[in-house]
Amino acid sequence: MGLQQNYDLFIDGRWVAASRGERLAVENPATGEILAQVANGTSEDVDRAVAAAKAAMPAWRRRTATERADGLYRLIGLIRRDAEHLARTITQEMGKPIREARVEVGFAADLLRFAAENARRLEGEILPGSRPGEKILIDRKPVGVVGAIAAWNFPLALVARKLGPALAAGNSIVVKPHEMTPLAALELAKLVAEAEIPPGVVNIVTGDGPRVGVPLVAHPDTRLITMTGSTPAGRKIMAAAAEHLKIVRLELGGKAPFIVADDADIDRAVEAAVAARFGNAGQVCTANERTYVDAKIYDVFAEKLRGRIRNLKVGNPLDETTDMGPKVCGPELEKVDKMVRRAVEQGAKLEFGGARLTGGLYDKGQFYAPTLLTDVTEKMDITQDEVFGPVLSLIRVDSYEDAIRQANASRYGLSAYVFTNSLERIMKINADLEFGEVYVNREGGEAAHGFHHGYRDSGIGGEDGQHGLEAYVETQTIYLNA
Repeated sequence: MGLQQNYDLFIDGRWVAASRGERLAVENPATGEILAQVANGTSEDVDRAVAAAKAAMPAWRRRTATERADGLYRLIGLIRRDAEHLARTITQEMGKPIREARVEVGFAADLLRFAAENARRLEGEILPGSRPGEKILIDRKPVGVVGAIAAWNFPLALVARKLGPALAAGNSIVVKPHEMTPLAALELAKLVAEAEIPPGVVNIVTGDGPRVGVPLVAHPDTRLITMTGSTPAGRKIMAAAAEHLKIVRLELGGKAPFIVADDADIDRAVEAAVAARFGNAGQVCTANERTYVDAKIYDVFAEKLRGRIRNLKVGNPLDETTDMGPKVCGPELEKVDKMVRRAVEQGAKLEFGGARLTGGLYDKGQFYAPTLLTDVTEKMDITQDEVFGPVLSLIRVDSYEDAIRQANASRYGLSAYVFTNSLERIMKINADLEFGEVYVNREGGEAAHGFHHGYRDSGIGGEDGQHGLEAYVETQTIYLNA
């Protein structure tokens, strides 16, 4: 099974050409080769997709919760059947090492499984009324047509994260995958049709932000907008959605602190710090962006860290032994390189890395060297702004309390990491750290049944688990009298 040369839009259960007949090229960031051409949609195509979703929703919402779940279970089975093909698709369009791509496929299946398992757990309430014999019913109903916008760094899982709960709750959905990485979503659309999910319930419209994303957000018939992406893009979406008072769920940027206390297991912390920074070439919203290490153990930690980073194998992401692949595109690589150069100008020490890799395979793709910066301080731009690349900033702190203070001094509030063996410190984490999710003595990676959400500039709302599922319904209060 391979990729097609050309892909159309998936609307109302059919593959249809874009209204203007235009296409976008999808490039392999490891080789520079063109993988496929996809339809470049427009507002007219968004109108068609939303109309199909709106028409399909009444019948879909009338299906029982178990019938909707059965459709998702069929889809899960097909994803597992085609797991290797989907993983290779992710790797080729995004550059993620194949081992990590397989994990993403598994996570996508887990997200859909949770939604399917919990379709019957969207429970209402019955309260005593305020009049004799009266009962107050608080019911949960699907919100309507969902407009979903996915980022490029997890091209399959981010679509599944939105599609699963939307369908389980009885909604229909129009998905805009990122224009750089649309192929996994389009391959998923084939499985949606094979799973016999009714036409119009799931629609995939490819294209860029101005031509597809903006009209999807602004469309009067999309009721809920769920978006994963950058904070600036999230602000624009929230402003555009305000005109129709849409429900908005935004999972945006992060600047995760990674705190290593003086009593931490150093070897364990080093492994987690590297995994949380260089996984997916650092292109993860929960990535370790600021590594705070207590001065008492700093030198030992730093020496072990240097050795571990130097041992990372950067290369062909389809190679089973590769640890890190390319950046997703040239502009993203240049952005990271500019941030590293700015950090050095501000006084950071470049221990190694800090440049595009060259020679052989590297000349064909967007490969950036694993980079270590030391002598980083809290006032530097690289400590405040999201890097989204394979650059580890190591920061010496005087104490655990100093690390907590610096960690919270951020406009972001998505994820944080803490390594300590102190029960007292662990028990105070929820009060000490102002972040939506905290990983204690482990690397990152949220669970399908958790709740992935952030504070401040990291977004509003959240995804996953029961709390995420309930975002796709709204309540209706009925006063029952005989």
